[in-house]
This record gives sequence, C-alpha cells and structure tokens, in this order.
Amino acid sequence: MNLTKKIPVVSKELIFQFVIITILFALWGIANDLTTPMVSTFKKVMPELSNTQASLVQFAFYFGYFFMALPAALFIRKYSYKSGIILGLILYATGAFLFYPAAHYQSYTFFLISLWVITCGLAFLETTSNPLILFLGNKETATQRLNLAQAFNPIGAITGLIMAQFLVIKEIKSDDYTQEAYHALSSTELASIRENDLSVISIPYIGLGLFVLIILIIIIFTKMPTTAHEDKMSVAESFKKLFANKNYKHGVLAQAFYVGAQIMCWTFIFQYVDNINHTFGLHLTATYYNIAAMLLFLSGRWIGTALMKTLNPSKILMVFGIGGVICAAGAIVLQGMPGLISLICISIFMSIMFPTIYGIALKDMGDEAKIGSAGLVMAIVGGALMPVLQGSMLDMGGPGFADIKLFGFIPEVNFSFILPLICLAVVAHYGYSTYQLSKKA
Repeated sequence: MNLTKKIPVVSKELIFQFVIITILFALWGIANDLTTPMVSTFKKVMPELSNTQASLVQFAFYFGYFFMALPAALFIRKYSYKSGIILGLILYATGAFLFYPAAHYQSYTFFLISLWVITCGLAFLETTSNPLILFLGNKETATQRLNLAQAFNPIGAITGLIMAQFLVIKEIKSDDYTQEAYHALSSTELASIRENDLSVISIPYIGLGLFVLIILIIIIFTKMPTTAHEDKMSVAESFKKLFANKNYKHGVLAQAFYVGAQIMCWTFIFQYVDNINHTFGLHLTATYYNIAAMLLFLSGRWIGTALMKTLNPSKILMVFGIGGVICAAGAIVLQGMPGLISLICISIFMSIMFPTIYGIALKDMGDEAKIGSAGLVMAIVGGALMPVLQGSMLDMGGPGFADIKLFGFIPEVNFSFILPLICLAVVAHYGYSTYQLSKKA
C-alpha cells in the first residue's frame, strides 16, 4: 500500500492530455444536468403531458448511450481514441443545434430526437474517455485516476443546473400562472406562451453547441496517446473473454442500477419539492436543492478519491452503497424538510459509484477493455428506464404527487424513491462481493 502512495496518479508526460480529456467529463456533466430539470419544465410548458410522458425526456437522453456505446467502441477500436472523441463532439453539437428547429415546430418528439442525438455523441465521449483515463498512468492508480477525472463531472453538472435555473426555469412564462389561471387563458395567449417557452428551452442548448465546437477545434490540434494494447485482439475474442468474466458482468449490472438511482434522485427532486411546497405552503426552489446535492456529490467524489489512497475501492463502494440506502429510506418515510435533506444526502454516497464500478469491472483487462467499456456505458440505459418507471408510479393516483398515500402517510412521490433504494442496495452488494474477492487474491 505504501508503494501505491509513491506512484503518481497521472504520468508527468501525459498531464496535458489528462487535462484536455478531463474537460470532456465536465462537458457531458453540463448536458446531463441541463436536461434533468427539463422533465418538470416540459410538463409545465406542455401540461397535456402525463408524468410518464414527461419522463421520456430522460428515456430519450439516456437511451442514446445504450444505442451508440457498442458502435462507438468498435469505431475507436478500428480507428483511434482521438477519432472517437471528434465524432462524439460532432454528434453532441449537432443534437444541440437541432433544438432550434424543434422549438420552431413546437414538437415534443423533435426535442426528444435532439436529446437522443446529443447522447449518441456523449456515448462516444464516455466510451473513449473513461478507458483512456485508465491508461494515462500506472495501473495501480487507475481507479484513483478515474475518480479524479470524474470529480470534474459534477462541476459540469452544477453548471448545467445553474444554466437550467437562470436561462430556462426562471424565464418560462408557463410557471407564472396557477393551473386554473393557465387553463383560463385564451387559445391565442396559450399559443404565444408556448412559443416563447419552447424558444427559451432551446437557447442554452444552442449556446452549448457553439461551446462544443470550440472544444472540438482544440481536440483536433491535440496529440492523443495510443495504448499499448491497441488492435491486438479480435472482437469475437474480446466478447468471449468478457462473457466469461463474472466480475465484469456483475459490474455492468451494478452500473445500470447505479445510473438509474442517480437520474431518479436528480430528476424527481423537482416533484418532491413541488409536493412539499403544496403540502406545507412553502416556496422552495428545487434547483437550489439540486445544486446543494451536486456540491455534496462533488465533495464526496474528492473525499472518496482521497480515501482510495489507503482503502480498498470495493470496501468504499460497499460502505457508500449502504449509506445511500439509509438516506433513500429517509427520503421515503420522512416528511417535509427532513425527507428532502435525506434525498439530498444520497448524492454524497453516489459520488464515487460510477468511476469505482468502472475501475473495478475493468481491472486487469487488456485490449478487451475497449469493448468492456462499451458495456459499462451501455449500462447507462438504467437512466433511461428507471425514471419512466418512477414517473408511472407518480401517475398511480392521478396527475398530482400525493393523490394516494401508502400505509396512510407516505405520499406517492416519496414512496417512488423505493426504486433508488433498491438500486443502491444492488451497488452495495457489488462492493461487498468484490471486496470479498479482493481479500482472497
């Protein structure tokens, strides 16, 4: 363990490349959390949507990862990491610019397609960047290095939330009316409000597309390293090795459940806060509490990365998983602010999960890590499926968030967080099982 402390997390000759790639981690964090509040926002701008239909925002967004991760892995396998990053940024920018015609035609489906194109690009970036970070130094510090790079992801996430709050949520006119007053408006007034609000939604995405083009130009002129394992193993052989690797297969499953938990907690905090406001007559702003969750997430990521200098990553994953389960239980059974605080605190424990699962699942892999990386990125589909399931739970009793109460006192919006609880329990079990294996090694 003392030897690990002396090994640099990033090789000196690769620091610039590490910094450039780490910027990408922040870049997809912006897209992720600019989009998260859009479930609630589209529901307000298009009140005809059910909670389930509104949650299709996350389905469209995260399904792109599942659809494109394997093609991305095969692409970078045939060409290079740099080519994968360039194509990913092109798709990212294209999807962002598609928001302009989507707003013009006022088509919810067009918006969903635009989000899907963005995440097809993000699938390329994540499939490329995660394994590349693992290779930028000694394998003994690979998981720690990935946690360090991933620590910049929540910085992008906070930026995305701030953009959503001040460029979208505060600017849409649909939120200025009560439900009764909104429905009392004339058809002309409603059409004008919708046109304005959909244009407002598109503005930050178009701006983000321009920023992505700038990053693309920088990447084009940056020399990227190749790995020592490049292009040595056939695709069939890679799949054969991966399917025989129980640690990897369980890691993919754990990753799917983790991403599902993360997206549910950060998406439905808006509905959770709306219910508190309605029940207790408060005027809380959900975005501020989501930003607080992100700050805790960022703090947890730095703390977890530091702990990995001396503690087994699997053990940390297990402990953090148990902490997340406890906080999720609090979000379910506690009412008002105590429940909201519990929901926010889940983010501390989720902080290290994605990169830690990633590092553990790909540990000691060679060239098959490229295809293996695709599987772990495809697992992000958990973020597409789970929110739709949670949205359908909110629709159980009607369009509200407390139409029915489970066990006589738990509003349906609170009870819906049973899904993140189950997901985090799966992650805790993966940490436990891999920790037991590491002790035997």
